[in-house]
Amino acid sequence: MNYPWLDAYCLSLKGAQKDFKVEWGATRYLLHDKMFAMVGGDKTGKPIVSLKLAPENGEVLRATYEDIIPGYYMNKVHWNSVYLEGSVPDEVLQKMITESHDLIFKGLTKKQRALLE
Repeated sequence: MNYPWLDAYCLSLKGAQKDFKVEWGATRYLLHDKMFAMVGGDKTGKPIVSLKLAPENGEVLRATYEDIIPGYYMNKVHWNSVYLEGSVPDEVLQKMITESHDLIFKGLTKKQRALLE
C-alpha cells in the first residue's frame, strides 16, 4: 500500500471511529455510524479506499487520475474508489478523505454535530 498514513489520517478527523465489517472484509471509518471511508479490495483483491465526494469533484478527479474510479460496489455518482497501489498524490487523497468526512459531518443532525464539537 502506498499510503501508510491513511489509517491515522482518517482517525485524526473529528469524531472518526473505525470498525471492521467481516462480511465485506473491509475497514470502515464512521461518524455516528455513517461511513465516510471504507478500505477493502476489488474483485481481484487490489486494495482500494472508497470515499464520498460531491459529484462534480468526483468526475474531475476520475478524469485526472486513472487510479480513481467510480465507487466500487457503491453509488457511482457520490462515491469514488482510489487504488491504494496507485499513484494519486498524498495531498489529493488527503483532500478527498477530508471532503468525504465533511460531507458526512454536514449530514448529521445538529445534536450529533454538537456532540462532536
